[in-house]
Amino acid sequence: MSSRSLEQEIQALKKERNAIILAHYYQDSDIQDIADGIGDSYYLAKIGQSSPAQVVVLAGVVFMGESVKILSPNKTVLVPDLEAGCSLVSGTPTDKFRQWRLSRPNAVAVTYINSSTEVKALSDVICTSSNAEKIIRSIPEDREILFAPDRNLGRFIEKKTGRKMILWEGACEVHVLFSAQMLEGLKRKYPDALVLAHPECEEAVLAYADVIGATSTLLAATTNKAYKKFIVVTEEGIIHQMQKARPDAEFIPAPVSESCLCNRCPYMKKNSLEKIRDALLYMKPALEIPEPLRARAQGSLDRMLAITEGHSVTFN
Repeated sequence: MSSRSLEQEIQALKKERNAIILAHYYQDSDIQDIADGIGDSYYLAKIGQSSPAQVVVLAGVVFMGESVKILSPNKTVLVPDLEAGCSLVSGTPTDKFRQWRLSRPNAVAVTYINSSTEVKALSDVICTSSNAEKIIRSIPEDREILFAPDRNLGRFIEKKTGRKMILWEGACEVHVLFSAQMLEGLKRKYPDALVLAHPECEEAVLAYADVIGATSTLLAATTNKAYKKFIVVTEEGIIHQMQKARPDAEFIPAPVSESCLCNRCPYMKKNSLEKIRDALLYMKPALEIPEPLRARAQGSLDRMLAITEGHSVTFN
């Protein structure tokens, strides 16, 4: 079946099911082009919650769909492929996280949204790469902070805020592959390019970046008309939206090795138009989360949303 026919079938099914399709920036361009909302984890969680649609298809990875389900338990949340996991999630087993959490009972546990529902339920507050600094600054100075699971984001936020944190030793398997040496060479080749990097990258890579931030921050930086070239140090899927925003600019994906000139997340790329069509056609895979677990996880997400929107929050 052609892409055009698939898109038409998806649009018809979407109307029939009262559904919306949400896609992360790291999805392939054909998925981004049919989505009703495109964004980072925080944006997708908010849109999924606020939309009147009763069915949400989350084209991203499973933890993103879980976040929508946590915030909207009465909605049907479909994920096109249950194998679309995340190395940060698999690298944070619930039992080990629980032990780590209990080892510092008076600390505030701040957990990156790239985590399982079970880990969210054990946390005090969730953060994303776009609001992590604000979350950390909201915590009283006399409280110890546990930060999981991405050590690189944690170190970046430590530098931004001056708050020392106890970091879980996890990392995104995609972002740690970027080579500082090769990025330095790329900067020499394109001295007039602005370097955009995600904070999940290693410190040695971030040292060469001009702008460090969440995917939404990096996309916003491309509107800087003073630059016509951008070196992009994150998953290459975001370049599709960057090119739409700045068709006059050149976007250079940062290499991870001599043989690979870009970096693709194998989990994000498990989604396809065919799988989205099938999810809407058969209404599965649909996420189900036991209510006690969901309610505990919602508490940590609600605190994130409240702090991000400027409300004060107390930590036990």
